[in-house]
Amino acid sequence: MSTKLKQLKTELSAELDSILKYWSKHTIDTQNGGFIGQIDFNDHIIANTEKGAVLNARILWSFSASYQVTKNEEHKKLAERAFLFLSEYFYDSEFGGLFWSINVDKTPKDTKNQIYALAFAIYGLSEYYAISKEEKALEIAINLYLKIQEHSYDSENKGYFEALTRTWQPIEDLRLSDKDANEKKTMNTHLHIVEAYANLFKVWKDKALQKDIIELLETIDEHFINTETGHLRLFFDENWIEKPDVISYGHDIEAAWLLLQCAEISEDYNLISRYKKHAIQMAEVTQEGLDNDGGLWYEFDPEKNELVAEKHWWVQAEALIGFYNAYQLTGDEKYLSIVLKNWDFIKTHILDQQNGEWFWGIHQDNSLIQKDKAGFWKCPYHNSRACLELINRITT
Repeated sequence: MSTKLKQLKTELSAELDSILKYWSKHTIDTQNGGFIGQIDFNDHIIANTEKGAVLNARILWSFSASYQVTKNEEHKKLAERAFLFLSEYFYDSEFGGLFWSINVDKTPKDTKNQIYALAFAIYGLSEYYAISKEEKALEIAINLYLKIQEHSYDSENKGYFEALTRTWQPIEDLRLSDKDANEKKTMNTHLHIVEAYANLFKVWKDKALQKDIIELLETIDEHFINTETGHLRLFFDENWIEKPDVISYGHDIEAAWLLLQCAEISEDYNLISRYKKHAIQMAEVTQEGLDNDGGLWYEFDPEKNELVAEKHWWVQAEALIGFYNAYQLTGDEKYLSIVLKNWDFIKTHILDQQNGEWFWGIHQDNSLIQKDKAGFWKCPYHNSRACLELINRITT
């Protein structure tokens, strides 16, 4: 296995380089500033597309985190470009929030405070601060954290509300995307708030922040992790009454490793112990979604007993980390075999071997899902992070 691991690490290092080259070469918006809002699956730029805060924040994180491994000054410059664009055009200096999207001319388009986006901004800004020591990046990250605590935190029932208006008032449509249930508390947002807070704590050792991370992990443990099934519960109202939905294999395997990492950063040993058990159980049950070709299916609807028969890029990226994490925790080589088979699947079906980057995914018949290469949701974060995590974890 050590030879296979060395080979995997070599290939992932090359793939990280390939991903970063794609985003460096194809996505810089020389005309309007920042990064291009949308590129289709044929690598055609969709002109005059709005720019999303999540995409920009994830680009910021990806180049900042990658610089710590590559030490390539070009990566640091692109991280700076993302930081300057986010701080100048997405950050709402008047009300202290973050615009969800801006027009191509850099004016605000959707001004709601979607907490998920604020979380990714904190995640990216804190990573950028780690490589640059740019005080403004840390200052904005802390400001966004304080705004989330002030306006989104539910002091009565704990947890966090999904979204508010620009002026921090209640908002009717809370959904992150059209496919989501319009509920006040979601697993997805809580997962990324704790991820962001933990990343901020790495560079800003604030005791109140540490306490908030620990409480968040306790809340996630209590409400979002179904210890009977090992799967995540996705949607709740403000009183923690569940609104049953699909099984999301990608989120299950992402949460498996990411929540443990957040627990480790929190330095709470009881939580670390608990989340190690969750990580193994969640990796175990996620295997329900593995296909014979090594790919991980997107979702399963228990009510309809129906598989959402697509294999998305980000789900595969998280599978690489989640199953490798389970291998590290248990020493059981079955998890390592899953990683190697999944990587073979990614190379065969998900990587665009000709033009670079990863396709959105494939349908059940292996035909391409004809969605963005770069866009509101399609970003370099999941796949670059998978490469970075495994490069750092493989010590053979």
